This record gives sequence, structure tokens and C-alpha cells, in this order.
Amino acid sequence: MAEELQTTQYLTFKLDDEVFALDVAKVREILEESSITKVPQTPDFMRGVINLRGSVVPVIDLRLKFGMSRTEKTVNTCIIVVEVQLEDEVIVLGAMADSVQEVIEMESSQIEAAPHIGSRLNTDFIKGMGKHDNRFIIILDIDKVFTGNELASVSGQESA
Repeated sequence: MAEELQTTQYLTFKLDDEVFALDVAKVREILEESSITKVPQTPDFMRGVINLRGSVVPVIDLRLKFGMSRTEKTVNTCIIVVEVQLEDEVIVLGAMADSVQEVIEMESSQIEAAPHIGSRLNTDFIKGMGKHDNRFIIILDIDKVFTGNELASVSGQESA
């Protein structure tokens, strides 16, 4: 009997020229880039908040978070609304991306472990490197992209 391979669906999106992916189960919806209200004294990568059907949702610029240049607004710029697990609570965040590509399925055999780049560089947020159409796709573990302190500073804005 053949071993069952686990297949996961990933939403792929671009930041600069790189293709990243998120587990579809973490994605709530995709929005067109809308008016973002800037919140003072927040980290650079926090672009502000949006009103999502009456809820305040923090919007993060993933390019800035990953040390790239700021996301510029284009016709393809979008906000991927994701659910992030922080200890025992779920935080809803908007992640800015240059463009959303497609939903792809990858089997565990198509995904290699995240590269180990010395102890000084934290790659915990990279779930693995997927190979799709002869390209590498960086698969993010969205729960580990932000530290607890970063999320607390972002999600605690309403009560400040």
C-alpha cells in the first residue's frame, strides 16, 4: 500500500520579485488595497489599520517586515487578511502584498526544510521552500512571522 502524501493548499503572492506562500487555512479573505489609517508610534512595518465590516484590523507591510523597500500602491496591491495564532488567542491581521498569484497544491515531498543560515538569522517563520514550476516558493509560517511583542504592540492599539 502506497504511503499517503499530505497535500496542502497554499495561496501564493509576490513581494518584490520573490514568490511567497501561506497555508490557505490561515487566509480569511483578500481585499483590494483600501484606505489605511496610520496609527502613530507603531513599528515601521505597521502601515495602519483598516475597517473590515466594523472591526479594526491592523495592516502589516510584509516587504518592510522582511527588510525590503516599502510596498508601493499599484493596481495589483492587495491586503491578505490572515488569522494569526498568538498563544491562546487568534489575531486578525492584514498583510500587504504586491500581488496575489494563485492557489496551488503542494505535497510534503515538494517542500524542503527552511535553509539554516547561521544562528544570527531567524528563519523560524519559514515553514519550508516549496518547488513549483521550477521556482522556489518561500512558504511562511504566518504564526511565527511576528513576535509576541510585535503583535501585542499592533493589536493593543485600540486600548491605548
